[in-house]
Amino acid sequence: MTPLRQKMTDELVRRNYSEGTARAYLRSVHEFARYFNRAPDQLGPEQIREYTAHLFEVRHLSSSAVNQQVAALRFFYVKTIRKAWSVEDTPYAKREKSLPLLLSVEEVSLLIDAAQTPYHRTLLMTAYGTGARRAEIVNLQIPDVDKSMMRIHIREGKGGKDREVPLSPTIHEELRQHYPRLTRKPAV
Repeated sequence: MTPLRQKMTDELVRRNYSEGTARAYLRSVHEFARYFNRAPDQLGPEQIREYTAHLFEVRHLSSSAVNQQVAALRFFYVKTIRKAWSVEDTPYAKREKSLPLLLSVEEVSLLIDAAQTPYHRTLLMTAYGTGARRAEIVNLQIPDVDKSMMRIHIREGKGGKDREVPLSPTIHEELRQHYPRLTRKPAV
């Protein structure tokens, strides 16, 4: 690991960035330096503008993906090597606005009914019914389901934060039926 990469890693840790963000930022700065075949501290705003154009025109990245790259470079220049950064010289890309894809009730029913196992059915129903993320659902434990208050306690969700989500009677019944499948001993 180069001293510059170590310095950036230390700065990311010191500022308590998530592991995923740290990996993405380090990868972005590495790709930027590799594109110009020079150390990133030897490059500046002109190269950043050229690189972002390359990301759009050649690699066909979305504006949010390019903005993540620019954020990584901004972190590197401002926080790691303490160089001046002008947003006017290297602006973030304009974000495309699009409406989210919404499934109809029938489409959601078809999706849930297409689950190949009861476990997958329970995962899909819980995800749809609570808005919880896949990893949050997979890590649920029995004490996280509070029937008296009709809520689910999500532990260490996005950003490592706990939160509560509503528990519908339908989801509660599905989880209740799923519990015996978890505790059943496998046939020998």
